[in-house]
Amino acid sequence: MLNDSPNSSESLAEECKTLLERASSVLLGKEAQVEKALVCILGGGHLLLEDVPGVGKTTLAKILARVCGFEVTRIQFTNDLLPADITGSAFFNSTSNDFEFRPGPLFGHFVLADELNRATPKTQSALLQAMEERHITVDGKTFELKEPFVVLATQNPFEQVGTFPLPESQIDRFTMGLVLEFPEREFERKILQQGDTTDQIKSIGEGLGGKKLAEIRKAVSKIHLADSLYDYILDLLNYGRKNFSTGHALSPRSGKDLVQTSKTLAWIRGRDFVLPEDVQELLPNIWGHRVGGSRGLQGGMSEIDRLIKEIPLP
Repeated sequence: MLNDSPNSSESLAEECKTLLERASSVLLGKEAQVEKALVCILGGGHLLLEDVPGVGKTTLAKILARVCGFEVTRIQFTNDLLPADITGSAFFNSTSNDFEFRPGPLFGHFVLADELNRATPKTQSALLQAMEERHITVDGKTFELKEPFVVLATQNPFEQVGTFPLPESQIDRFTMGLVLEFPEREFERKILQQGDTTDQIKSIGEGLGGKKLAEIRKAVSKIHLADSLYDYILDLLNYGRKNFSTGHALSPRSGKDLVQTSKTLAWIRGRDFVLPEDVQELLPNIWGHRVGGSRGLQGGMSEIDRLIKEIPLP
């Protein structure tokens, strides 16, 4: 079991479990998806939610922000949105007789990029530097973003009218992809009776906050991943690159993301070591959106399921 200092990672893991239970009571019937999403955020990653409108993608984003203790900065992506609408721009201050930078909505802790693929590729690209480097450059000047900085993006299925496919460079910056799907009948009945979830989200509590998030990420870095599991991940990468038509999308970053999320999942479940099953459980979500191409996340997850069957566990 985990054994750090007093206020230790063990107590933090228990706090996360409590927050996870409260979060799952809001987004009914989606315990597994809520846990994976939290694993992504606690590990310092960005999350891509792909599904039809109305299944709870935006609600999940608000829940995650609440669990982590931050407000959501929401950007509604449309086909007429411009990069400067996201990053901010310089304006002329008549008082100081000089140009000043006015930050855009990207300057938040939890940025909800709602319906990201409804914006043009030019506007989508405004996120690239921010997601990778945690700063942006406007008019030759560099501005640091807040820490933690998390992008939670929702994406509509590609076959819907008015969508633009995300470029591979953009997709690869998302650590994890999730599909919520329609709820089962018993849970949908409760959802129909549930009403507005705003008060329920508030009842989750104040959340973790930046200091505890930093402590969690430090604790996750100490989780052990055996050499045999590193070899297993390398075998998976090698097979996917050689046998998938979109295998080139399995970048070294995709391997690092799998390592980081596997460690985070082990930590949140109270272990100081990663199991092979942790890697397999997360693999479709970490690599599915990368290899899905025009089939989307669900198509990519099917490819990864095939990959898991081809490469035996260590």
